[in-house]
Amino acid sequence: MQQKIIILDFGSQTTQLIGRRLRDLDTFCEILPYNKFPYDDPDVIGVILSGSPFSVYDPEAFKVDLSGIRGKYPILGICYGAQYMAHTMGGKVAPAGTREYGRANLQSFEKDNPLFKGFEPNSQVWMSHGDTIVALPDNFRCIASTDKVQYAAYQAEGEKLWGVQFHPEAFHSVQGTQLLKNFAVDICGGKQDWSAASFVESTVAQLKEELGNDRVILGLSGGVDSSVAAVLLNKAIGHNLTCIFVDHGLLRKDEFENVMKDYECLGLNVIGVNAHEKFFRELAGVSEPEKKRKIIGKGFIDVFDAEAQKITDARWLAQGTIYPDRIESLNITGKVIKSHHNVGGLPEKMNLRLCEPLKWLFKDEVRRVGRQMGMPDHLINRHPFPGPGLAVRILGDITPEKVRVLQEADDIFIRGLREWIDTDGVSLYDKVWQAGVILLPVQSVGVMGDERTYEKAVALRAVTSTDAMSADWAHLPYEFLAKVSNEIISHVKGVNRVTYDISSKPPATIEWE
Repeated sequence: MQQKIIILDFGSQTTQLIGRRLRDLDTFCEILPYNKFPYDDPDVIGVILSGSPFSVYDPEAFKVDLSGIRGKYPILGICYGAQYMAHTMGGKVAPAGTREYGRANLQSFEKDNPLFKGFEPNSQVWMSHGDTIVALPDNFRCIASTDKVQYAAYQAEGEKLWGVQFHPEAFHSVQGTQLLKNFAVDICGGKQDWSAASFVESTVAQLKEELGNDRVILGLSGGVDSSVAAVLLNKAIGHNLTCIFVDHGLLRKDEFENVMKDYECLGLNVIGVNAHEKFFRELAGVSEPEKKRKIIGKGFIDVFDAEAQKITDARWLAQGTIYPDRIESLNITGKVIKSHHNVGGLPEKMNLRLCEPLKWLFKDEVRRVGRQMGMPDHLINRHPFPGPGLAVRILGDITPEKVRVLQEADDIFIRGLREWIDTDGVSLYDKVWQAGVILLPVQSVGVMGDERTYEKAVALRAVTSTDAMSADWAHLPYEFLAKVSNEIISHVKGVNRVTYDISSKPPATIEWE
């Protein structure tokens, strides 16, 4: 039995953050669309209703019948979730006079309420809503207020049903994690037994039972997710795992060779395929970002399929799919921001069953699992890298020469981040979530020696984040940026200008394409 909290997603940008906070408490949770509650799952111990971009009285708002949940499980509504319960159970929600956004303080709260156990007086919370609850349903009582929000939190009398109009999952809700712990552990009875060690033990046992003596093929990318998946499978089935690493020519400088050496040291059975010529030929003249992604995705499938066909007794296809990938595929607004780079279509095409051993993990949990299995830090701590590789960091069409220029500039930047040790003894690389160089589709005037130049410009990109759902630009030392800029311009033929991207996500994205 794996206890779980179900988070019903009403479209909030911070829904995944609720899940992350619960996982930090070693409490397992599952995020599902608002209308997909698993009524027949005996392992559910509680329910959280997320926020939403809609107003509860909006005709397009996401609505669900909670009658089959209320009274059976403890429920916590957050922002829209709280307003939705109040609205549908007899209360009233109306537009706030002004949008209630930012820090606030709980000037009063019910100290003996189990939801607020351990809370300090005047605890800071984070508000983000345009509507507010103006009247509670009958038999509901207010359990917290701020100076501007009368019903900051409520509870239904005699029920394990709470609503909060602030966001406990947000960093600026100082005791938000405490509130989520109070709900998940104390109220719902969560055992806090979700850990990297328990995951490895249970997953290896499950894989042994599920896969038996079957042969498994796994597509490696060189990144953290697929590498950890490979090591996990290797622990379970050993020589029955065959990994295929396709080099599409758009990796970082020397990455293919270096990663192949890492895989050899890990004892993995890996087939490396050099497919540069195929990908450059098919990408020639293509500038549109989504088209580039689709060409690379299809090309990868073609190359992977050709190699996999040689392994005639394979029964399974393994992927390093992680939980955020799967949540994104359930996008309830129906909008696709970018095509995901994980392999698609192969199981049907190749008549293989799908194996995704990391499908419940967030990125930092994947890293913890890797460390638990003894994988080297330089492989575990690698920054995320887009599946289409440098193709989405070259704005415009792709040529071998542009790739060379970008690889050289990127190598200087990444090597510099690794080598620059900050005042606290930590490298800049380890302080940054993701970094890379973007080759811009412009040329600029410069002067080298006594000659006028007209060459390419690049942008450095480095962000800090915990889960990539939001990110801030990394405030790298000016001295470091000056050093990297000088090295790139001096050593990378074809570049005469270096810029630094100081855009956060949102409104920008981490990658430029």
